[in-house]
Amino acid sequence: MGGVDVPHDRNLVGHSDADVLLHAVIDALLGAAALGDIGQMFPDTDPANRGRDSAEMLEAARDAVASVGWRVGNIDCIVHAQRPRLLPFRQAIRKRMADILGIDPERVGLKGKTAEQLGSVGQEKAIVAQCIALLEPR
Repeated sequence: MGGVDVPHDRNLVGHSDADVLLHAVIDALLGAAALGDIGQMFPDTDPANRGRDSAEMLEAARDAVASVGWRVGNIDCIVHAQRPRLLPFRQAIRKRMADILGIDPERVGLKGKTAEQLGSVGQEKAIVAQCIALLEPR
């Protein structure tokens, strides 16, 4: 998650590598630059995206944003998950995302929230990530 191996007794399932956090960052960047969304850039109908590394996808989104005159100012993310707890991995995830985006880790906000055992997140059937991105002119 967030480009970091977070040990857990369950795995995320998706068309690519299912890194829910990096996917939220990709959508935030593309949305802020009015470049569509992750499904348009990396459609799940394209076999090339099956099992694709989300870090590679984030690099491509970062480059697409730069190609239209923007750079990443900062990002702020929330991961909603009953488990695993992200606090032990928080700094490593922030650093990994910052490295991919070419920004300082201090510009990467990351918070973890549980669902107090309510709904699909609380029952550990899903993990949800949200992200907002600030883009600056290059």
